[in-house]
Amino acid sequence: MSSQSPRVAVITGASSGIGEATPRALHATGYRVALLARRTDRIQAIANELGTGALAIPADVTDVTDVTDVTDVTDVTDVTDRDSLTAAAQQLHDEIGNTDVLINNAGVMLLGPFSPDQRDDYRQMIDINLLGAITTTEVFLDQLTASPGGDIVNISSVAGRTARAGNGVYAATKWGINGWSESLRQELLPDVRVTLIEPGVVATELPNHITHSHTKTAITDLYDKATVTPEDIAEVIAYTLSRPRHLAINEILLRPADQI
Repeated sequence: MSSQSPRVAVITGASSGIGEATPRALHATGYRVALLARRTDRIQAIANELGTGALAIPADVTDVTDVTDVTDVTDVTDVTDRDSLTAAAQQLHDEIGNTDVLINNAGVMLLGPFSPDQRDDYRQMIDINLLGAITTTEVFLDQLTASPGGDIVNISSVAGRTARAGNGVYAATKWGINGWSESLRQELLPDVRVTLIEPGVVATELPNHITHSHTKTAITDLYDKATVTPEDIAEVIAYTLSRPRHLAINEILLRPADQI
């Protein structure tokens, strides 16, 4: 990458996990990075650590103002998703430049058996995992299409291919991301590449906010034993973005070597 014209990447859910590892990986290769998340203190600390070319922007990808059990948790904002994201897009443009890459990473995994008692969890997953990615892309689309050479990376899951008992609505949101990504890819080619990343179990904090106690215990044990790290996924993302413009890597499915 030319040091005279660094690309600008926006990463949502940037306060932990894959969202934290990805700006680190991209910044190390010369990107300017914007970290978007609700945990203001956390993303500011990461941006300070990275230094020049890193910007922390508090933003909420959801349209639910009372969400508390989410991947990126901070004081609830009183602005809507679009207000928050529109302001973030303008601040980013003013301070470090036009967006070249959008990585839709923010998400929650509130697993449990299907039950009316879990309705709030279902709504959160739909709002954050699916509608959040769509809304964020809407807001940044003008910047991404302003000149040829943009990239959108949508973080999905193995659950977007294989549904299991206890993950039905989570899987539905990821199947939705997969379908939308393919449609978006066709609409935006050749100027903007769209890549879908579908990780299996990765050592992140995703299980922390599961409200169904039995499911949380089982999933936490599984994640505690995970061998794939957020840094592994970040390296895959960086590799994908580094490919020449005539090559589009549309979809990557990756799992720990021992995952069924």
